[in-house]
Amino acid sequence: MNARSLMNKTRILLAAGVALLAVYGFTARSGAPSEKNGTAIGDTAPELAYYNPDSTKVIKLSSLRGQYVLIDFWASWCGPCRRENPNVVRAYEKYSKAKFKNGKGFTIYSVSLDKSRTAWKTAIAQDKLAWPNHVSDLGAWSSAGARIYGVNSIPMNFLIDPNGVIIAKNLRGPQLDQALDPFVKSF
Repeated sequence: MNARSLMNKTRILLAAGVALLAVYGFTARSGAPSEKNGTAIGDTAPELAYYNPDSTKVIKLSSLRGQYVLIDFWASWCGPCRRENPNVVRAYEKYSKAKFKNGKGFTIYSVSLDKSRTAWKTAIAQDKLAWPNHVSDLGAWSSAGARIYGVNSIPMNFLIDPNGVIIAKNLRGPQLDQALDPFVKSF
């Protein structure tokens, strides 16, 4: 074997070694296994970030970490959503004041599939949806949030824990109470 051939093989081996070290270093640096983002129970809820009804503030779902959060997809024009809203209001009134075993409380992150800002704001007022986290991109069925969460009918909701992990979904009426009660320390 001549010196030139030996030098080329050495360069190839050295480059391969550097590549392996880089890959090993990258995976070792991350430490724990990565979270699985998705919409199944046990997945970390995908991030959402949209404007509030006045378009003055973007509210990120991740800003609510530390609390139990009901991500509620609905619209002003949706009859079943509007009929479910009294249950959601009752749950908010009950659980927003509760003390949780491992969380700083409960809130709702309402994602509207409306196209009309006026209709959306009117429905919030009429249905007395008192929580502060109302968002929409006014895309209706083309809403990015609906696409990310696979929403193809409404009302639809996802309950996430203080770490942002989905623990239940499609809760109606007393089902929300049944899902939250085990985590409550006191009312």
